[in-house]
Amino acid sequence: MVSVGGNLYSVPDCTRRRVVEVHTFASEIHILERDKLLAVHPVLDGRGQRRIASGHRTAPPPANSSTTREAPRSPAAAAAVATRPLAFYDAVGRRLAGQGGRP
Repeated sequence: MVSVGGNLYSVPDCTRRRVVEVHTFASEIHILERDKLLAVHPVLDGRGQRRIASGHRTAPPPANSSTTREAPRSPAAAAAVATRPLAFYDAVGRRLAGQGGRP
């Protein structure tokens, strides 16, 4: 588990006791190891909560566990970016630079 803002977020079992990098965004936590995305979690509200993503634990949860396990989510899906033609970015750049376009 990785502690972020007083909450615990899971990483795969094979990541135990290794250094990871955490990127905190407004709605998501990204956990990386050597630039490889290991886990993406939604930010938990408050403190003292735990989130375990499905597939991060090989053993079943203990009978007294109240921590829910989430369905697996593809890390690649979180990194998806819309594809646009370069002309779009050229137009945005020109507009920001005041070289034309509508106000």
